[in-house]
Amino acid sequence: MKKSVFVLAFVLVVSSLYTVVAQSKKLPPVGMIDLGFTLQFEKGDQRAINNAWDYVHTIASLQGIVNRNTPQLYIFLIKNGSADIDRYWWNKYRAPGKWLSKRDTVLYQNVVDVISAYRNKIKGAVIYDPNVAATSNVASSIAGVEDLIVVRYDTDPESLYSKIITSGPKIPVRISLVNKDGSSIFTGKGTIPGTTRASSGSAKDDAYLWFLEKYMKTGRVNTKYGAYYIDQQWLKQPFLVNHNHHTLSNHDFFISRRGFFFDLSPWADEPATDDPGQAVGTDVNTLKEILLTAYNQNKGKDYAYLGGFPPWAFKYTQHANGKHEDVATEWEYSRIISAYNAFKDADAIGYGALANASFWQHYPLKKEYKQNWTTPAELQKKGYLTADGKIDYKGRNFLIFYVGDYDASSWVSQTTPTLWDSPDRGKVPMMWCISPVLAERVPMALDYRRETASANDYFAAADNGAGYLMPGMLQVPRPISGLPDGLDAWVAHNKPYYQQWGLTITGFIIDGQAPPLNQKGLDAYAAFSPNGIVPQKVPLTLLHGDMPVMRSDADVNQDDPKVAARMVYDRIRDRKVPFHWFRNILKSPSWYVQVVAELKKLDPNIELLTAPDFFELYRIYLKQNPDAAKGKIK
Repeated sequence: MKKSVFVLAFVLVVSSLYTVVAQSKKLPPVGMIDLGFTLQFEKGDQRAINNAWDYVHTIASLQGIVNRNTPQLYIFLIKNGSADIDRYWWNKYRAPGKWLSKRDTVLYQNVVDVISAYRNKIKGAVIYDPNVAATSNVASSIAGVEDLIVVRYDTDPESLYSKIITSGPKIPVRISLVNKDGSSIFTGKGTIPGTTRASSGSAKDDAYLWFLEKYMKTGRVNTKYGAYYIDQQWLKQPFLVNHNHHTLSNHDFFISRRGFFFDLSPWADEPATDDPGQAVGTDVNTLKEILLTAYNQNKGKDYAYLGGFPPWAFKYTQHANGKHEDVATEWEYSRIISAYNAFKDADAIGYGALANASFWQHYPLKKEYKQNWTTPAELQKKGYLTADGKIDYKGRNFLIFYVGDYDASSWVSQTTPTLWDSPDRGKVPMMWCISPVLAERVPMALDYRRETASANDYFAAADNGAGYLMPGMLQVPRPISGLPDGLDAWVAHNKPYYQQWGLTITGFIIDGQAPPLNQKGLDAYAAFSPNGIVPQKVPLTLLHGDMPVMRSDADVNQDDPKVAARMVYDRIRDRKVPFHWFRNILKSPSWYVQVVAELKKLDPNIELLTAPDFFELYRIYLKQNPDAAKGKIK
């Protein structure tokens, strides 16, 4: 009897302990707020425009802090036409049995309530100066390091500053980037405040240099993460592009990683268009110093992950009375960051807005997403090889499309419901070129695409691997930076991503204005992309060791499938090899189906292949044609 009582008591104790442990592991409710109202502003209503900026910026900074270790705060904001992007992803993983199915939720009605609810998660606020636009980015940088929400200084009684700093929850100001009387700390004159460093002559650059001296050089910043997003100048031109293209909602992830923010011109031959009084090259010199500091702290081994993209519609291009075109500005920025071991996750204008990455970063991925490669036996069975292993052409030209551009987390997130979910996907082979590094910010999107892929959907890496940079800038002697060779570190960075996502092809390499890949550069790609690469600055055909190399050809982006098909047909007739690559940007599966149908009308011997079949056949072709393998075909 005593033994039974003891056993029962023991069971009860163990059961109680299990309950306590289980409850301790229970995640807190997900706080939610709909910020869609911030997209509803009109010309002339500056207060609404200011509120749109302020509310999203402050909540994004709050998200970065509270979602750092656990997904707790979610917003609804991003829309792509009729697609409500944040609800799309929430509903998908809220379904029974999915990741969020058992999470409780709390819906907040306004921004002040949200801030009050999470007040114990933050240490206060960092206030920034509305008269020095760069301080908005500096504030986001400080937010992650100090666990502070960002608030724009604005004494209007209806401003967010008035509602949460001077009244309401009265969040304490821990750091201010503006004087108490509202005058600017950074003036572009004398000595940069709080340092012994002489002013750059630009208030804009002085703000960044202050942060560089106070935070980056002292080792307080996680220099593996940075972000290139527009500063407060957006407030003056909010109607240039989509209303969500302040891209403030993108800040949360980089704040969660304690990274750094900037908005600087990459051009050394003109003053920054947003700061015309500065000396020529001031912005780019600041950018290089920031990148060099990050390189040194990363010891040349870790690549800096930079979100964002030059805000070309607003600054630094001919759109803003600068000298340079959009793509040239994109490439110059790429060339510079590559020289310092940094790459971009290219949130470019159009689909550049992304929300909740700090939340989704916790999504549980599989350790490996395998993809099958083809074999000579399978190619023979399909009628592409003869019994003795020769290519059975039958008068055919073989075609592959680079299905892009998916080198940006925001673009992948926004186009999944609008393009990937097309009922026509799977009807023709499509080589979806997606950077695997996007798994950092939109892991659920990459997982979903793998889970729902058809037999005709195959995945390759987008430009230029696990991140967009110009690999020729990694090779010694390195232009701009003069730093040691970065190729070994690039291989080490790419290998884990390629292995996890089953990638063996790099669908496109943008060389831009960088040097072409040399022998070591080609060796580097062969180490993680053995089944093929498609650079811009290589011979038409090449076999490097066992890795097939093909020079990129034309972009085909005409909306009319008939026009697109005619362009492909005409280009194939002019080429001297039977293998053809074309790049397309954000085209729907329906478009590909129609283009293939139109091509069949023009020439039934043009055949679109799956990526494994195309690149394996191309490798065989190179081995069977020595001149092609050696790059002698012009």
